[in-house]
Amino acid sequence: MPKNNPFWRTWKLKTERGRQWWEFEIPEELKGIVESEKDWQKPEGKSYLKKLAEAFAFDKKDNPNTGDKVFRSQVRQAPSAKPKITFPSHLESEAAKNAYAAVHKGFKFYETLQTEAGNWPGDYGGPMFLLPGLVFASYLTNTPFEAPVATLMKQYFFNHQNEDGGWGLHIEGESTMFGTVLQYVSLRLLGIGKENEAAVKARDWIQQNGGATGIPPWGKFYLSVLGLYAWEGNDSLLPELWILPRWLPIHPGRYWPHSRMVFLPMSYAYGNRITAPVSPLITAIREEIYTEDFAAIDWKKTRKLCAVPDRYQPLTRTYRVFSALANFYEKFHLRFFRKRALKFIANYIDAEDSHTKYINIGPVNQVINSMCVWHRHGKDSAEFQKHVDRWKDYLWVAEDGIKMNGYNGSQLWDTIFATQALLEAGLENEFPELTKKMYAFIDDSQIKTNHFEYKKYFRDKTLGAWPFSTRDHGWTITDCTAEGVKSSLLLNETKPVKSEGEPAIDQARLAPAIDLLLSLQNPQGGWASYENIRGPAWLEKLNPSHIFGNIMIEYNYVECSSAVMQGLKKFQDSYPIHRKHEIKHAIKSGLHFIKSIQREDGSWYGSWGVCFTYGTWFGIEGLVNGGEQTYGKEPVSIPLKKACEFLISKQRKDGSWGESFQSCVQKEYIEHEQGQVINTAWALLGLMAARYPDKKPIEEGINYLISKQDANGDWEQEGISGVFNGNCMEVYTSYRNVFPLWALGRFANTTHRPSTQA
Repeated sequence: MPKNNPFWRTWKLKTERGRQWWEFEIPEELKGIVESEKDWQKPEGKSYLKKLAEAFAFDKKDNPNTGDKVFRSQVRQAPSAKPKITFPSHLESEAAKNAYAAVHKGFKFYETLQTEAGNWPGDYGGPMFLLPGLVFASYLTNTPFEAPVATLMKQYFFNHQNEDGGWGLHIEGESTMFGTVLQYVSLRLLGIGKENEAAVKARDWIQQNGGATGIPPWGKFYLSVLGLYAWEGNDSLLPELWILPRWLPIHPGRYWPHSRMVFLPMSYAYGNRITAPVSPLITAIREEIYTEDFAAIDWKKTRKLCAVPDRYQPLTRTYRVFSALANFYEKFHLRFFRKRALKFIANYIDAEDSHTKYINIGPVNQVINSMCVWHRHGKDSAEFQKHVDRWKDYLWVAEDGIKMNGYNGSQLWDTIFATQALLEAGLENEFPELTKKMYAFIDDSQIKTNHFEYKKYFRDKTLGAWPFSTRDHGWTITDCTAEGVKSSLLLNETKPVKSEGEPAIDQARLAPAIDLLLSLQNPQGGWASYENIRGPAWLEKLNPSHIFGNIMIEYNYVECSSAVMQGLKKFQDSYPIHRKHEIKHAIKSGLHFIKSIQREDGSWYGSWGVCFTYGTWFGIEGLVNGGEQTYGKEPVSIPLKKACEFLISKQRKDGSWGESFQSCVQKEYIEHEQGQVINTAWALLGLMAARYPDKKPIEEGINYLISKQDANGDWEQEGISGVFNGNCMEVYTSYRNVFPLWALGRFANTTHRPSTQA
């Protein structure tokens, strides 16, 4: 699609201190014709919407990952002329100069994408179950989308339909009942007729795979809210769990935060049996998605049904026993106890809304919270309208239509990686304004207070923490906090920041972050994602989802643990007195943990990126920052040697690395069909951190990155690179820039390579 696509230009990205949302602007040809929502039904309006949809037609066969071309086509362009580069004196080899030239050109381009606030916006989509939840909330609450928004939502669904008629859990996934039913129902609610070609194909897939009674539990919940599934077909969600003694191992306060915050509004909706009115459309859909008459279904027998394509995590015997007891209790539950539980839950939802300024921890609990707030406070309430205002924070426009992001963005995460890439390349003085804007955003994004009544609502302290996206989001993330500390300290050492006087992010600002990170270390020596591990390991046996793994409790991760160790190490280097012994002990314990989870082949499983390439890079950085001996001195760390040998064994003939998302699912290394610049960059960063002595494979990988760079300094979007819960993938459009740039910069600028001793 050409960059001057007039339909792309009608969508404008607005940003404010990291917040990002898209607005549709009426084109000149429709001004004076379309002045209200009903005007879209005029011939001119209908014609425009049809052309709009056609302009966002997208063929996923080549690559289902979009290149973020709508956003990138609208920013100021990097100079087309080849810039004059003054090479630093320490760059002696031609290979180093080539890498330096490539990273310089890359930042010339990447700077054009930076907002005035200092962050980078981007597509963070991928999961196919997010947008349907928002469509359902819109339908339930009678809060329709603007016609252009609805048009591109429908186009997004059409674009990502698989050839067999179904949809997957994510854009690269094979068809599942969960994905297919949710997209089908969404299309029907958005006005697509049952005889539409895509609808017919989807309905055939649903029927051939047993019908919607086989949708997994999250799907059963959504359909129940819409009146498309009976509530008695759900296992009891036991709202009373919330007011049981907190010391009980099954208390929801011990769950992983995402599960806790999704279970919270689900239990409210279940306890109140929130259900949309049975309209003619709902009656019609009931007839379309089941293989038997809706009125004749024995709903209790459908509770455990799950279609074969959706069975990633089978139900355990423990869960079956627990749910049987819960379902039995449901028949005779005490009304006063239920009422008390639902009141606590409702207050908790309001508190979560307040803590996150109505963004909520993620898109699933955002839309279900919206439903509950609408039910409790009313459609015209300030609380519900604040939710509706935040819906747009999750929506993203790309060449495949409008999607829902996996967060309200990845703003802070992308910015801190870009920071470290720039500084390792030694380019901060070449890009002083970019550097100062990055620093300003990191400064502004730190959370500077604790939330009110945080202990009452199972939260940790947040003072000093950094989030994943924006400060308003309000959740502590361990690795984001650690990378925020590290990036701040690195920036404090640069000329652009020093020129502004005393650094804004000083020891007084960083000390609470360090205190928080130390408090979040688990007994095993590792760090989890949001908070300490609160529940016993066996609690995972109560995972009801079918489609996700490891969702019930927090887990120690190599990525989070390595990042925290790096942040602690950098802080200790800068401020050696503050909690000196605790930091030293924490790093030592972290090193022990990272060694303990290294796989026999030398790799680490990556839980947040694809997959062993990602995990192994973090594993090596953790070893190095923990004090393991790198190459160049004897004896070289055995775990580090094994990790490097693993990476070298996976290098392809063209110098690249390429790993499929199936590695995450299958938990073994699976090659991608092509080399991937992101995997290649991760592998190179790991090898260079270890000071791997054989330069040939590293130079071959660097040459591959250079060969894949576009003339303007960008790289093409390739395979999906993010993951969560083992089975669902996410897009990071920033990764194709920051990680190749980081690897090229590390290669070129040897003076900025990581230290070898803790």
